[in-house]
Amino acid sequence: MTTDSLIKTTHERMQKSIEAYQRELGSIRAGVANASILDRVNVTYYGVPTPLNQIASITVPEARMLLITPYDKGSLADIEKALLQSEVGITPANDGNVIRLIVPALTKERRVELVKQVGKEQENAKVSLRNIRRDVLDTIKKQVKEGELTEDDFKAYEKDIQQVIDDYTKKIDTITADKEKEILE
Repeated sequence: MTTDSLIKTTHERMQKSIEAYQRELGSIRAGVANASILDRVNVTYYGVPTPLNQIASITVPEARMLLITPYDKGSLADIEKALLQSEVGITPANDGNVIRLIVPALTKERRVELVKQVGKEQENAKVSLRNIRRDVLDTIKKQVKEGELTEDDFKAYEKDIQQVIDDYTKKIDTITADKEKEILE
């Protein structure tokens, strides 16, 4: 693998880390209804664990309400059971046709907890970036040992890779600041 293609691959891997971080943050409740908080809910549908969004439509009719309309009315009880067992932390209201989830307003203490959780996720994302950097630098070091690159080339690539890391770290910091602002409002 050429070093330029290695750097391109590094960009792609880091972008995937950023996207994974954004998905993690999307599952953190910020006091407003967001369908992504239900992404991890699996419903046992005819004996098979199935993601909720595949067996029901999820809409946001109001700022603090999620409306879950199953495609098959017979699965309503299964969806309700899955929501009760999930980590969503919201009790579903079943009226026989749809399920409503009312997102409660956050207390100050809960907001502080969520900001701490965002901080942990931020650190995990940064660790992911550092692991990618380590892998790439190890690959380039192997190329130096095998005589494919010189030490000067290694130093130049190391500097380039550090710049890439710095750019993606800034993206993570920006995303984190936005999420913290959303939580604290």
